[in-house]
Amino acid sequence: MPLRLFLLFAAFFLTVQAHALTAEEARAIALGETDTRVEALNKAAVSADDKTVAFIQALSDDAVKTSGSQLFVVKDGKAFDPVTGAEKSLPADAEDVINPNLMRSELDNALAALKLLSKDETQRREALKTLAGESDEARLPLIEKAWAAETVPALKSQLELMRATILLGSSDKAKRLEATALLSASNNPATKTALIERLASEPDADVKVALKAALAKVEASLVWGDKLGAIFSGISLGSILLLVALGLAITYGLMGVINMAHGELMMIGAYATYVVQGVFQKYLPGAFDWYLLAAVPVAFMASALVGAALERGVIRFLYGRPLETLLATWGISLMLQQAVRTIFGAQNVGVENPVWMSGGVQVLGNLSLPYNRLVIIGFAVAVLLGMAWLISKTRLGLFVRGVTQNRPIAACMGVNTARIDTYAFALGSGIAGLAGCALSQVGNVGPDLGQGYIVDAFMVVVLGGVGQLAGTVYAALGLGILNKFLEGWVGAVLAKIAVLVLIIIFIQKRPQGIFAMKGRSAEA
Repeated sequence: MPLRLFLLFAAFFLTVQAHALTAEEARAIALGETDTRVEALNKAAVSADDKTVAFIQALSDDAVKTSGSQLFVVKDGKAFDPVTGAEKSLPADAEDVINPNLMRSELDNALAALKLLSKDETQRREALKTLAGESDEARLPLIEKAWAAETVPALKSQLELMRATILLGSSDKAKRLEATALLSASNNPATKTALIERLASEPDADVKVALKAALAKVEASLVWGDKLGAIFSGISLGSILLLVALGLAITYGLMGVINMAHGELMMIGAYATYVVQGVFQKYLPGAFDWYLLAAVPVAFMASALVGAALERGVIRFLYGRPLETLLATWGISLMLQQAVRTIFGAQNVGVENPVWMSGGVQVLGNLSLPYNRLVIIGFAVAVLLGMAWLISKTRLGLFVRGVTQNRPIAACMGVNTARIDTYAFALGSGIAGLAGCALSQVGNVGPDLGQGYIVDAFMVVVLGGVGQLAGTVYAALGLGILNKFLEGWVGAVLAKIAVLVLIIIFIQKRPQGIFAMKGRSAEA
């Protein structure tokens, strides 16, 4: 009995070990009818050695020629035998091996499947992405081999899911039931699609019952992913609205200036980020992944300087005249847009994410948290804390609060109110530049960048309570989450309309916003 077991294990071991490519196998893969070639390819891939992999790669690269029954791999102008690797002279009548679309697709999938056995974890991850949705049962032996050898739990789970998806189409009822049981524990949207498709064509009543139960379980698990995804998207949108509205909370909330050019100050920050990116690409390519750290202060200073010039040149003459201020800043916004079109062109420009902001965290099968969104949320929190500290704990913040609450008394105490107005407006404009820097990481940068956010930013400030930072935070996050949940029910356009209607109703009932201003400024 032990001898028989030993022989069985030895036979199994020999069948899964790589064996050398033979001339017959090479001809079967390269020549003949496409279906026959695909069958030979799948058979050879299960226990492929290095020469087999190299030959499959050469076929995929259209680097294989044939003359009669002979095959040649052409590399660097020389011809080699695919089996022995020996150099040969290429006959004059040699022709290219033609790969139809089906064969080309199978070659690519076979190469990806072979990478599942790679020692490099990155290659195995890339192979799993390429083979996502694989349903060819001929690929099952190789996937099972990779699954048995895989040591990374996340990759092993993906291989198990892929194996179950393939078994779902098996002609064996027991295998289909086994696959259904395995897939019922999945929270991947692709699993739901596979179960629905199989349910439509399943002839067996028992398997149909199992498929329906598995589908219900998968859908229940996906609901949580959708809800958490909507919350994260809402927080992400809210963090962007918060960045946009923080600058406006100073220029409008504290100073009472209706600045219609606030969106263009964001745009300047975004284009400043684009310029810094270009400088790093040209002069510091080795440090490109850190260009964003240099772009943040540059974006702040660029927008702050434009804001200071705007306040000193135009707005200082229009305090207390809101209509004139609105019209003047609207005209300036048009001028800034045209200036950017003249300098950078009318087309959008692309700002690349650094490597450390690319990709994301896969929390659930249908919930991925992109790194760029996570960084922006953290950045918004940092800007908020920095601004709260500046306003409440610094001498400049004390002067800004004093001037906005009671300008005549502040002037009597020796405060240069005109200079504080400029500093405050420059601070609000600089924060708008930071918002533009952040927005450049989630979309293209163009002359109309700020127009899509200016109305929402005003709504955030008014809803939160004029001059109230805490209200701005609550309003930004609340509007972001509410907007994303409504989008899932009624669509993007109707969601915007519904949010606007709700804000109007809220302001009618509570004109002072979420948080009412306290002190003498509230009585003015």
